[in-house]
Amino acid sequence: MSTASSAIERFSRFQTDDAQSVDAVHCPVRDVLDRIGDKWSILMIMTLATRSQRFSELHRAVRDISKRMLTQTLRDLERDGLITRHVFPTKPPSVEYRLTPLGQSLLDPMAGLIDWADRRYSDIHDARARFDGAPRDVPRSVVRGSAGRFADGAP
Repeated sequence: MSTASSAIERFSRFQTDDAQSVDAVHCPVRDVLDRIGDKWSILMIMTLATRSQRFSELHRAVRDISKRMLTQTLRDLERDGLITRHVFPTKPPSVEYRLTPLGQSLLDPMAGLIDWADRRYSDIHDARARFDGAPRDVPRSVVRGSAGRFADGAP
């Protein structure tokens, strides 16, 4: 069985009504994906991939994140054990964030996703253009195919 098939099977077990002691709301896969799949967590993890950084460095590296959202994202990642926060006894206190071994274990799967996104971006961009250019009176489910044609063959 392929890795993808195995992962799909494991995920599907959590989505069935008869999954023992795990309902859809408490699915461990969904729980983890909720964290790393949000808008900022992956950016923080990848920014911390090569070295520890201070709050201000992270804020400069990801320019469109607010300080409030950066603080919340860092707290969430720390709570989940993906990063650590180290406070240095200086005046004023200096704080650095770094990946934990658990956070570092995300780098290989993330590299695969980044590679996929890089290779497939033009396909996604083209699909968006087809979707956005579809007539508004045609149901979106009719918009299909990489050739940009509707189900009836019309361009």
